[in-house]
Amino acid sequence: MRETIKMKLIYPRWEKLRGQTTFNLPPHGPVVFAASLPEHVDVSFTDENVESIDFDEECDLVAISMMLSTQVKRGWAIASEFRKRGKKVIFGGIATMLHAEDTIHYADSVFLGESEGRMEQVLKDWEKGELKKVYNYMGKLPPIELVGPARRDLYKRELYNHKGVQMVDLFHASRGCRFSCYPCAVSYLGGRAFRPRPMDKVVEELASIENNRLFIVDNSLAQNKEWEMQLFREMIPLKKKWISHTIEDDPKILDLAAQSGAWYVYQAVYDTSDYIRERIKRYHSYGIGVEGTILLGLDNQTEDDIKRLIDFLLDIDLDLAEFTVLSPFPHTKAYDDLLRQGRIFDHDWDNYNAGQVVYQPAHMSPEKLQELYDYAWSTFYKDESQEEKMTRLFIKVMMREMEDGTWVPRDRRLINKSFGKDIVRTIGR
Repeated sequence: MRETIKMKLIYPRWEKLRGQTTFNLPPHGPVVFAASLPEHVDVSFTDENVESIDFDEECDLVAISMMLSTQVKRGWAIASEFRKRGKKVIFGGIATMLHAEDTIHYADSVFLGESEGRMEQVLKDWEKGELKKVYNYMGKLPPIELVGPARRDLYKRELYNHKGVQMVDLFHASRGCRFSCYPCAVSYLGGRAFRPRPMDKVVEELASIENNRLFIVDNSLAQNKEWEMQLFREMIPLKKKWISHTIEDDPKILDLAAQSGAWYVYQAVYDTSDYIRERIKRYHSYGIGVEGTILLGLDNQTEDDIKRLIDFLLDIDLDLAEFTVLSPFPHTKAYDDLLRQGRIFDHDWDNYNAGQVVYQPAHMSPEKLQELYDYAWSTFYKDESQEEKMTRLFIKVMMREMEDGTWVPRDRRLINKSFGKDIVRTIGR
């Protein structure tokens, strides 16, 4: 039997955007990576967003998983502390792939790409003292069948709630994306092909997740209608309540989504068209909430365009809205264009958080765009705060859970604080 390797797996903290409701979801990337490790690896996991790192914890190898550009500088600092203590540090994750050229200076090894089927060799190299500086599997995608159930046993569950309310677990049914959106790096990271996991494995993992509330983090579920419908049919008996990115705007699919527990979906709102207005209405007609995702600072937007868009949002009955400014992340078309045009003036990765202007917009000053970003948040949530709107969505999902017998009375604190005696009376029965 091989000797056990003790690995310390770390997810670095990042600064949350000011003025927004702050809560922490259990990160998905690290526990998916952990599932790809050989059985003789004993993993200890720290999410620095909810607990402190013990730099003196006994371990053989440190792995740092970074998803966001705003995590990379903190990840580098963490690596430096462990390397001072003589530990070998390997980096992986989305942000590592986007910032590999810089990260390599802080690492003993950098892993680029998807880890399934590959970590056995990496660990053999480490055991022999021959750890490579770079393991580059970009564009060399492993068979999707190798993706196993995420290691959710590594989470400290008590750390992932918001004011006593159980938050969602993250899950993915597919990888890759056949779309190539302007500000997005997915086509660089995972290719342009839609790669669904085997449905039996998807259902098996879904059924094993104790949490009734899920965020399906696939880049888009609107990739293949037949697959999408099959997924929702399979989910109906599981009685999960779920959030996702875009789904198909098709009555059959919307009906199946509602039956399978669609709670709310993210919908990009990029103009003030009747198409967007009607799409929001259709979601609502099936009892599905909508969180609008609104990107500010594109080259076709003027100050007046942005103000009209914000007025439109107030008129179409969105349940929530999330405003971002364009962040030109490396390996995106936006980054290539703005860099070539000499319009990026801030290269501090801490500021690449989708809330800080780091480039020169086409039709206004950076200061004006920053002002409009703040104006968008304050205007949309003027009459009802973001937390109050989120509470409304939680109330709806709890009522649905009570109807189908899946509700556990763990969220009483939120309910008692919120929307009146009638709801409190109902929940208390």
